[in-house]
Amino acid sequence: MPLYRSALLRFTPSDEALYEQDGLLATAPDAAGVQRVVAAGSWSALSPQYVGDKNATKLAEDVTHLPGRIIAPGFVDLHIHYPQTDVIGSPADGLLPWLENYTFPHESRFSDPAYAAEVARFFLDELLRNGVTTAVTFCTSHPGSVDALMAEAETRRMRIIAGKVLQDRHSPDGVRDATGPSLIDTETLIRRWHGKHRLGYAITPRFAPTSSEAQLRGAGELAAQYGDVWIQSHVAENHDEIRWVRELFPAARSYLSVYDEFGLMRERSVYAHCIHFDDQDRALMRERGAVAAVCPTSNLFLSSGYFDFAKADAAGFGYGLASDVGGGTSFSPFHTMLAAYYVGREGHAKRGQSLDPQTLWWRHTAGAARAAGLDGVIGNLQPGCEADFVVLDPQATALLARRTSQARNLDELLFAMIVLGDDRLIERTVIA
Repeated sequence: MPLYRSALLRFTPSDEALYEQDGLLATAPDAAGVQRVVAAGSWSALSPQYVGDKNATKLAEDVTHLPGRIIAPGFVDLHIHYPQTDVIGSPADGLLPWLENYTFPHESRFSDPAYAAEVARFFLDELLRNGVTTAVTFCTSHPGSVDALMAEAETRRMRIIAGKVLQDRHSPDGVRDATGPSLIDTETLIRRWHGKHRLGYAITPRFAPTSSEAQLRGAGELAAQYGDVWIQSHVAENHDEIRWVRELFPAARSYLSVYDEFGLMRERSVYAHCIHFDDQDRALMRERGAVAAVCPTSNLFLSSGYFDFAKADAAGFGYGLASDVGGGTSFSPFHTMLAAYYVGREGHAKRGQSLDPQTLWWRHTAGAARAAGLDGVIGNLQPGCEADFVVLDPQATALLARRTSQARNLDELLFAMIVLGDDRLIERTVIA
């Protein structure tokens, strides 16, 4: 039973942060060999039970002591593209030109299994280096891209949810698939990978314009047949994209309703962006149990718009934070949380809206886990959760050390790390 002594951050079932300056985390393997949290709380309260007194036979060297460090839940990235790892930082005038000039040409290279495997290894290493222990990710239209990522994730025992992109029209040679084979491949991949160890499959239309009605209908049928798989796509990200959808689906009430009409909105449906919604769209998200992956660095980079946190909260649909690499500009959850803060401040300045540090952190850990349908499984360090966690060093840089040492409360400590943090703040990432 591994025991850790450190400052400890976790969240209550009512989404409140719990922080122990001197905490104890105890984990133990379940029947499948996955480490789960057995106990978490203050050292003074729990150590007699798990360590014993000075005369006990259980000695102090049984405890991994991490003075000056913080153990926190591993981050959950609700939307990212592993094949776009090498597209990050590419200049473009907006979403559609960026896809045409960078994304599609690069994704065509994933027809090569060796190349897909090399990128998958780098991608997963980069996630772990940045403290991301679970990701919901797009692959490419090539089935081998899924196999490469899932095989690499399995060796690391990571919880990854991924799927083959469906795009049978309005796409160039090299990434465009064929309707019938694409659906057969999707079902084959579901059976091969979904539920294997900690892996999950997501039915993945790239976005409505690049899938025919037949492909969307087939995806919806698979979603009905395999009710515990995820669904992921993009919606309402960019005004040009929305106009395009209106031309292609003139009878649809809105962009979002296109997916609903094909049976692609239900629990475990994760839709990236969800910026340009009206009240009916937000109500539909709530009614169907679908959730939004909010991608602030990508939305700022591509000038797509601002997610309306206040209206999402008022409508009552779930959402969490996501990097959206490679449109997003960083793998770092700290950069994502800071961008979400900017969006909350600047995107709705008239209301003076702001996201507090504890909420930002929750939206990228336990809140994102809840949005993904994995509440109580990942994203937290309460008893029963899988023990994915990060060890943070708040003195990782001179400026961080100077600022965090002056923090008067938890909000100031968390916010200093959000504003000043990057991969150097992550001293260690532990996978359950």
